[in-house]
Formats: sequence, structure tokens, C-alpha cells
Amino acid sequence: MYDSILDKIMKPKSVAVIGTSTKPKTIGSEIMQRLRDYKFNGKIYPVNPKGGIIEGFQAYTSILEVPDEIDLAVIVVNAKFVLDTIDQCNSKGIKGLCIITAGFKETGSEGAELENQLLEKVKEYGMRVVGPNCLGVLNTNSNVMMDATFAESLPVKGDIGFVSQSGALGGGILNILKDLNLGFAQFVSIGNQADINAETMLEYWENDDDVKQILLYMESIQNPSNFRNLASRITKKKPILALKAGRSAAGASAASSHTGSLAGADKAAAALLNQCGVIREFSLKNLFANAKAFSNCPIPKGNRVAIITNSGGPGIMATDAICEAGMQMAKITDETKETLRSFLPSAASVKNPVDMIASAPIEHYKQTLETVIKDENVDMIVVIYLPFLGLKDIDVAEAVMQIKAQNPQKPIVGVFMTTSDFFTKISNMEVNMPFYMYAEEAAEALSRLDKQRQWMEKPEGKIPCYDVNREKVKEIIAKSVKEGRDQLTTLESIDVLEAYGIRACKYGLATNINEVVELGNSIGYPVVMKMTSKTTSHKTDVGGVVVNIRSEEQLKNEYNALLKRLEDKGLLEGLEGVIVQEMVKGNREMVCGIATDPQYGPMMMFGLGGVFVEALKDVTFRIAPLTDIDANEMVQSVKAYKLLQGARGTTPANIAQIEETLLRLSQLVNDFKFIDELDINPLLISEKTGEGIAVDGRIKVRINEAKEFLGCMSGACMAV
Repeated sequence: MYDSILDKIMKPKSVAVIGTSTKPKTIGSEIMQRLRDYKFNGKIYPVNPKGGIIEGFQAYTSILEVPDEIDLAVIVVNAKFVLDTIDQCNSKGIKGLCIITAGFKETGSEGAELENQLLEKVKEYGMRVVGPNCLGVLNTNSNVMMDATFAESLPVKGDIGFVSQSGALGGGILNILKDLNLGFAQFVSIGNQADINAETMLEYWENDDDVKQILLYMESIQNPSNFRNLASRITKKKPILALKAGRSAAGASAASSHTGSLAGADKAAAALLNQCGVIREFSLKNLFANAKAFSNCPIPKGNRVAIITNSGGPGIMATDAICEAGMQMAKITDETKETLRSFLPSAASVKNPVDMIASAPIEHYKQTLETVIKDENVDMIVVIYLPFLGLKDIDVAEAVMQIKAQNPQKPIVGVFMTTSDFFTKISNMEVNMPFYMYAEEAAEALSRLDKQRQWMEKPEGKIPCYDVNREKVKEIIAKSVKEGRDQLTTLESIDVLEAYGIRACKYGLATNINEVVELGNSIGYPVVMKMTSKTTSHKTDVGGVVVNIRSEEQLKNEYNALLKRLEDKGLLEGLEGVIVQEMVKGNREMVCGIATDPQYGPMMMFGLGGVFVEALKDVTFRIAPLTDIDANEMVQSVKAYKLLQGARGTTPANIAQIEETLLRLSQLVNDFKFIDELDINPLLISEKTGEGIAVDGRIKVRINEAKEFLGCMSGACMAV
């Protein structure tokens, strides 16, 4: 929802700097100086207890003495005075705050308590606040011209909305914008993000015409669910590029779970960003290199790339980079080739890449680009320049930009393998296309444009709702919780899966040798026998799984041998019995499961299973709940997908049924949010039907949450 109070912060008509100083090189004086030097369009009011003249403006001893209305108060007083300052701002009717001051939750428990009190006041007074502990805010719109930061350089105008969780990093970026050939429309350093965070700014910029793309530097995502909803919607309109720092594993991951041990905070972040169309970058260099493409290029209509070069080697390297980035080399039409031959020398190559050879003059660059850009098979173009025969790089760049200005419909990027002096000159010019030193950078930038195209064309996913037996699952888990167990037995886990319509092997529980034999004979041989225990999680460690039992006599012998092994290890007491299960024939073992990240919530996992799950780690993750598109992408994104398609004459897997299995698991964990871990390993692909069949299951719950939830369900909250 649009928040007009944010206009008081981002588009103010008046700014008060509370805590400014006459001393040079202090934060308050720097902010005053930058507001003045950037020619803020509104009124500026310095506030200092001593009054006087500060940076040419009359200073007031108190914010309450300022005679006019104030939209934005930039607060730089000592942390211990911040709360009183907020009270005064409220008395003055100020709704927008930017608290530069540090000394809050980043300093420890006392600072955290002070920040909590700050937020309580802000909410009580109906204010919005950026910070505390931040660099400030800026807006380069000609009607605003506000730089309320204390970075060293004045901002460069552009089309980027940038959110930085790090103040120092944001300041460094503001200082090098010109060298990057980029500019900001608006910038917000969110600091401790007590109130305004990345999600706030995403929503604010969603329909802001000045902001054509959004860049994020994040160390955390406060509300992953809200971020997903917002970003999924906004990325359909404009690109969001994110540098998400912090790649450590989630501390709460349980090593006993395959899914948990493979999951981690960074995998959760990656899954979330992927699901909502955010383009993730892993370095500042890549973040801004690719932002240059979005600032200067339209979204392409396809992924077919043409390369124009005056040297064969770089053309080949660019071809490799384009193909490795998942794009296609455009198939240039015969008509285009004929036109190229009419003016290029006979030694030139008119295939893609188009090699004009080293003697190519500026006129050939212009004619070749004009010809190729008209080709209907070409969606994007890379123009490569190497210095030969006195041809000047800046002259070629200006000629190419002239053609680009006349033909804005397709992305064009330049690869100029020349001296750094060229890029310095370019940084002082107004450009209409991005320039890179290396072909690999250009290919990556084009791949980001293509990724945005694919996302914008992708249909909206749907979250299906299946007819399931939730009551049975509630009863199974309630029994476990009543007995003080957070770990469901194998039999209970399989029963839960079946209650949610997930195909499992035919099975039964036996507690003595007579029941074992009866089950084996009724199911039909061969069968699998596996122990189910309240105390032993990993059955294979104690020889608790026996496969390919082909007769009644063998079944008896294996059962007696299992009892002996457990007795020898002192584990017999926890044995509930054994599950006798049909043996499904198949060599392809997949795995799917759920692990709970402490911040991002339930993560779904799918990939190659069996003994290879943790060795090869051919798995993919998504945040629950899954859409049908999420499930489809999960199955197709793993390398083992080729095995599912029917490699080497095997029966093709029932892909739709496997996707449905993932969707049913997603519904399960959404219905019972206290499920902490779930593994189906293996999900065996039947050679007969191609179905994915759950051969084994393991479910763990967060017992206190389960108790609370089930207690609610037993009363007025019966509906899940």
C-alpha cells in the first residue's frame, strides 16, 4: 500500500538537520554542506543548541523554534538524546525521520532496548524512520535534489533505486558512481532497519517512474514471506538485482536429516530470490556491471545474440561466453549476409560472429551494425573493438552510440579491449549503451537481460489444494507428541505420506514372527523388511533394512537375525516392530524432503537420492509453499533429470506424478507448520510404471509448537 509519509522522507519540501555543528568534518556539518552543494530545492534548517550561522543558514537552538513546517528531520545527536529529540519532532508535527546516530542494537542489549523504545515512540506518533545507524537518504529528481548523506562525493543522477544495509558500503558506492557510468534516482541507507527496510522501499518504488531498476545490498531479509510477495509482483514490472551477503549454514540445521544437512541459510536465500524473480549477484563488480545493461538497454525479445568484431579471437571467446551463459548465437539471414558482403572486404566473415577484420574503418562498424540490427533473427548485439591501424576507441564508441540512438529497440553492448583511459573518457560522457573491457562481462550482462525477459514472460504459478486426510495426520502426530517423541516412527511417517496422497510401497507392521510371515505372504515376494523404532533414526547403521527377501524361509531368518543384532547393540527395547514392504524394482533413486530454516521457514528439496544424496549433492531447493511452476522447475533443474527422461532405454519417469508429490509435501508442511524435517529417501522410480514411490520416510516435528497447534485444533481451532 502506498505510504505518503515516505514522501516526507524521500521527497521533502523542508529538511531540518538536528545536531549539526559548526565544526568541519563532523557528520552534521557534512550533511548540511551536501544539502547546500547539491542545491536542495526545499528549505534547510540547521538545529544546534548554540544557534548561529551554519553553512550559510540560520541555526535554531531547538527544533521547536523553527517557524515553518518540517517534512524531514535528519537526526545526528548523541544516542542518549535521540528519544527526547523524537518527542520534540512529534510536538513539531514532523512525520519523517532519518536517524544517522549509531549506538543502538548494533552495540548490544542496552542499545537494543534503546532501539525498541525508539520504535515504540515512532509507532505511537505515526512517524516513519530510516535508520538508526545509517548513512542517510538522497533523491536526484530535479524537483527534489536532496543529498542528505555524508558520503564524500555528490551523487550522479540515474535510474537506480538503491537500498544498502551497510552505511559504509553505500558511501563507498556513492563515491565511485561516476567511474561506474551509473547514477541513482534514489538511495536509502537502512542501517538497523528498525522501521523502514528493503521491503518498504520495494513497495515505495514499485510505481515510481524515476526508478527503472532496484538494487539491493542485504545482509538479512526481515520478512521472507512479505519480501517474496512484493518482489514477485514488482519484478514483473522492473528488474531487481540483489547482492545478498552472508553465506553461512543455518545454525538450526539438523545433521541427522539429509535435507537439513544439505540446506543452509544461503541456499534458502538463493531459493527465495529465484522464486520471486530477483537477479542475484555475488560481487559489487557484477552488481554494477549488470546494472549498466539495465540502465542502457531494453529488455530483449529473445536470447539470440549477434557478435560484430574486428578480430577473430575475441569473437570466438565472446561466442563461447554467450553459449556458456545459456543464450544462442543468432542465425543471420541470407539477406543480411548478402548486404554485408556488399561493403566488407572478401577476407571478412559474414557469418555470426561477423568478423570485419583488423582493417575495418569506422564506416564499416556503422554499416555492419546498421545491417545486423535490422535482422529479424537477432535479439541482442555485442560490438567488439580492438585498437588497430590508428583507429581511435572513442571515435568508434561515438559512432556505435549514434547508431544505437537511431535504433533503440534492441540491446547493444560494447566490448572495448583498450586502455583504461578510454573508460575514464566514457565516464565523463553521456552514454546510451554499456561498455565492458572483456567479452565475458558483456555476455553475463546480456544473460541478465535475458533472465529478466524470461521472468516477465513466465506465467503466474498456482498453489494447488489436494483432497487429503488431515485428521489422520493430526492423530498420528498427536500420538507421538503425547509420548514425548519429536521423531515419528518409519511406519507413522509412511502413514502420514499416504494420508496426503503420496504413493508409498504396500506395507504392513509386524511385531512377531507370525505376523511377519503373514505380511510377506500377503504382499508377495520379493519384499523388504525394515525396522521401526522410537529410539533409532538411521536404520541402515544397525542393519535395520534388508532388501530382496525372496521367500518365507529367508524372511524368517532375516527377522531373527535382526533381533539378534539389536539385542547385541542394546537397542532391542526401542523396537516397535518391522515393516514388511513390497519391493519396487528400479535403479533410479531420487530424494525429496523438507528442512526448516530458522529465518526463511520450510524449504523443499529434490534431487538425486540414495547413497549419492550427500556425496554428489545434485539437489535443488525452493521455499514452501510451492507453485506448480516451482515444482516443475525443481524436477527439471537437477542433472539427474536426464535419468528421469528415460536414459539408456529405461522407462521414462512419470514427471507429472513426481511434481505432484512435491506439491503434496508442500501442502503437508503448510498445513502442519511445526514439521521441522521430512525425508523421503529414496523416492524410487518404478521401472514398471515410472511412478515415484516413497520407499522410506522420516518426519521430525518441533514438539512444543506441535503441542500448541494440536491443542488449538482440539478446540475451537479444529480447522487447519
